[in-house]
Formats: sequence, structure tokens, C-alpha cells
Amino acid sequence: QEVSPLHFPRPYYRLSHFSSIQLSEHSSSTMVRPTLCFLAALAPATSVSAFSINDNSAVSRRESFTKTASLFGGIATSAAVLVGAPASSFAVVTDETPKTSTRMGGLLEKYQDPRGWTIMAPSGWNKFDGEVGAYDVKWEDLVDPTENIKLSSTPVKSTTTSVDILGPVEEVGANLASKRNAKLVAALERQTDGILFYTFDFALEDGTHQLLQLCVNKGKIWSLDANTKEKKYKKRKELYYNVVGSFMPKLA
Repeated sequence: QEVSPLHFPRPYYRLSHFSSIQLSEHSSSTMVRPTLCFLAALAPATSVSAFSINDNSAVSRRESFTKTASLFGGIATSAAVLVGAPASSFAVVTDETPKTSTRMGGLLEKYQDPRGWTIMAPSGWNKFDGEVGAYDVKWEDLVDPTENIKLSSTPVKSTTTSVDILGPVEEVGANLASKRNAKLVAALERQTDGILFYTFDFALEDGTHQLLQLCVNKGKIWSLDANTKEKKYKKRKELYYNVVGSFMPKLA
């Protein structure tokens, strides 16, 4: 049975909508590596190094999250949490959400990479392998190169096992937006096959729209971003959400 993330039962997603967070710092590109570098700065220096928990630190995970949140104090999130989701921003996501498998009538096709991950990729798009400092794999529309999907991975220490080390999803999203001259439209988190995923929906000031998904597995932080022009986003939204919802950084 094909599964679409746009129709998941409500308890599976914790979703926060942001209607008024408009940032004004200088615009950054949609390159993945700078985003990952910024993520490293989000975690408290006392307990986190290179996306990992310091084994010698006496600070607990919850205390680490509290310190992270304090760094983000003053950010107005105006979060609206879905019915059935935990109220606390530190709540652990325990419900399993199946990865999406829909082909959308042939618009998507399954791709299995020999390096050990799978995704439902757009059918007929150009595929490019490896641009140093930018991405591991990219799919690009044949006509409009601004419509593209990029996957990147960066090694982390073995003690880092989940993306939640970066902090609550809403605050991570707000801080990423502040570095990208963007409006944060939504921040989501889900657990699929034991892996926690953070997904962010950004409207950028340069007239583009992006979905960005982050997760940690197999000693790497994985970043998947889907991009298009703002005026085309409504048309691409369902396809992009199905793509990011299908990604699994391991073979299952």
C-alpha cells in the first residue's frame, strides 16, 4: 500500500506552523555544507562537539536541551502543535511513521544507492553524483534547474545517534531560518524505523522555496533539501513531501 506523508494519522507528526518569523540577515545559498556547519553551532559547547555528546560530560541529555533552549531565548515561535502530539518541546517521539512509498502515478521511482540508502526520486530528472562541498547526489529537473533535490552527508562521532542533539525541532528551524534570510513556514518531526527526522519548510527571500530534512544514522548527519521557485511550490509541494518522506539512510 502506498503511503503519503500528507495523509499520516495526526499523532505521528509533531507540526509547528510559523506565520510571522521573517528574518533579515544576509541571504545564504541553498548549499548543504554551510547549513551543516551552522547546525554544529546550535548545540551547547559544554556537552556537544561535532554533533556528539562528550562522553566525559556530566551534563544529561535533558540538561543539554535546556541549555540549548536558553541560547535561543527570545525567539517567538508561535507554535501550534497537532492534536495528539506531546505538549513538551522536549518530548520524545515514540510513534512510528511509515516511510512513503507512493510513486504518484509514475512521477516518482525508487532509487537504491549502493552506499546503503533509498529514496523515491523524481522520474526523468537528471541525476548528478558528488560535487565536493555541495552534495553527494542531486536530482535536477530537465527544464528548470532551480527545481532540484540534493542529498548530503557529513560524518559525526559515534556517540551521536539522533538529530535531537541539536535541540527542539521548532528552535532548530527558527535558527536555521535566521541564517538563511528566510521565513520558517513549518517544522516537523517524525520517527521512522527507529530514526528521528526533522523536516523544515522555508520560504526564502530570493523567491525560492525549500524543504530541508535532517537525520542522523550510521555515523553521519544526513541532509536532504528539495528546492523550487516560490511560484511553483504549490504545484511541487506534494511531490517534495513524498520524496523527503521516502528517504531512508539504510537499506530496509
